[in-house]
Amino acid sequence: MASNIPSHENAVPPTRVGWVGTGVMGVSMCRRVLANGYAVTVCNRTKAKAQTLLDEGAAWAGSPRVVAERSDVVFTIVGFPADVRDVYLGENALLAGARAGAVLVDMTTTEPRLAGEIYEAAKARGIHTVDAPVSGGDVGARNGTLSIMVGGDRNVVQGIMPLLETMGKSIVYQGGPGAGQHAKMCNQIVIAGTMIGVCESLLYGYAAGLDLETMLRSIRGGAAGCWTLDNLAPRILKRNFDPGFLVEYFIKDMGIALDEARRMALALPGLELAHQLYLAVQAQGHGRCATHALLLALEQMSRTEVRTADARGG
Repeated sequence: MASNIPSHENAVPPTRVGWVGTGVMGVSMCRRVLANGYAVTVCNRTKAKAQTLLDEGAAWAGSPRVVAERSDVVFTIVGFPADVRDVYLGENALLAGARAGAVLVDMTTTEPRLAGEIYEAAKARGIHTVDAPVSGGDVGARNGTLSIMVGGDRNVVQGIMPLLETMGKSIVYQGGPGAGQHAKMCNQIVIAGTMIGVCESLLYGYAAGLDLETMLRSIRGGAAGCWTLDNLAPRILKRNFDPGFLVEYFIKDMGIALDEARRMALALPGLELAHQLYLAVQAQGHGRCATHALLLALEQMSRTEVRTADARGG
């Protein structure tokens, strides 16, 4: 466990945990909490997407407000900033149902300013909030090996460490409200540039006539080695673009980072380029594919399609 917050391995678990958002990431993360013996109440816009968790012992609630009324700690992981605002500040939202002393943890990647706004609104009601976006994709969510970037009051974060530890391997306190979201923007900036490099490398290697598996064995062991090569390049070779992490969410994240950069008078031309390339991926109809579907846009630009024996199934 990599963390700069003390671990609470012997702490007594809260008896009531709430969960809002059971998409690709959320369902696996919530399952980790359930598997560690916590009583969980879940809510999602589409109940069917929570059915596996209900089958495994979670209880259903019809709204975020009801989740909050039944919970000591609530986790949320939804889609866009507007969804976060609705879940926390809307008429039937978490702040309307949470009791004083409750802890609400947003694991969505969203706007740092919104995290601060929610923190202040909650504080006025005696409620604690934490922003804790994650990295590691669907694999990390399933395996409980996510990197979790945490912002909020340090003592509140310390109190929920046993729950965070069910989901993550690297849990790092970044600072006050919104700091977790700023750290996630740094993460997404790195991923954006890395993804371009990985996809262009595979396209180049294919056009050069290399065996791509053999090429990857070489470059993984050198300075190019990274999570994206290890986890997503094999999916690209199989032409498996199932999410994972959606292109449309990545576009949202890059847009947030670019907006924040402009506020700080920063020029981030690499991120601007990645953002434009991903808008092309979305325009081609691949917005609901995984982020490594960037290859599809690059293929169209080059009029070359990477077709390996692995992709052909033999």
